[in-house]
Amino acid sequence: MLEVKDVIIRLLVSVLLSSIIGLDRESINKPAGLRTHVLVSLASTLIMLLSLYIADMNNIGYYSDRLASQVISGVGFLGAGTIMRRDKGVVTGLTTAASLWAVAAIGLAVGAGFYLGATLTTGLVIITLNIFQRFSIKLSNRRSRNIFNIRILSIDKPGQIGKIGQVLGDFNANILNINLEQAEKGLIAVNMEVAIEKSNSIMEVVNNLSNVEGVVEIFQYN
Repeated sequence: MLEVKDVIIRLLVSVLLSSIIGLDRESINKPAGLRTHVLVSLASTLIMLLSLYIADMNNIGYYSDRLASQVISGVGFLGAGTIMRRDKGVVTGLTTAASLWAVAAIGLAVGAGFYLGATLTTGLVIITLNIFQRFSIKLSNRRSRNIFNIRILSIDKPGQIGKIGQVLGDFNANILNINLEQAEKGLIAVNMEVAIEKSNSIMEVVNNLSNVEGVVEIFQYN
C-alpha cells in the first residue's frame, strides 16, 4: 500500500524533472512550454499512482498495464497539436511533440517509483535537446551550403579586410573562420573558411575577390 509520503514525493519529483525539460522548451518559445510539460508529467504520474492503488486494492496487476498504455496513446494526440506544416512544406514542432511524449514516460516512471530511470532519461533528454541541436544545425548548414577555404594575399592597408568582407556579403556568404598573418613586406595573408549558398558559384566569388583593389593573389581549396 502506498503511503502518503510516497505519493507526495513522487508527485514533487515529477514536477521537478518535467520542469527542467519544460524550461528548455519555454526558453526558445516553443508552443508547449513549462506548464504543458509539467501538467503532462504530473498527470502521468498520478495515473500510474492510481494504477498501483487500484491494483493494490483489488490485489491484481491488470489495471497497472492498461492505464499506463492509455497515457502513451493519449499524449500522442496532444503532441500532434504542436506539429505544424508551413507554406514551404517545412514541418515544425516534431521535437516538442517528442519531448511531451518523453515527459509522459518520465511521469509514469516516477509514479512507479523508478527514480533512477526517470532521472537519467531527463538528463539525456536535455542533452539531446541542446547538444545534439548544435550538431544538427552544423550538418544542416553544410548540406545547404558550399564550404571552401581561401587564402588571399593582399596589400596591408587600412580598410582592406572590410573590402573583402563587402564582396563576400554581396554573395550572402558567411565567414566561418578567419586568420591573418604577415606575409612579405607590405603584404598580409588572409586565410578564411567561407560558406556560400549552393546557388552561388565559388569561382564567381573568387573572381570578384580577385578584382578587389590591393588583392595580389588568391588561392582556393576545399
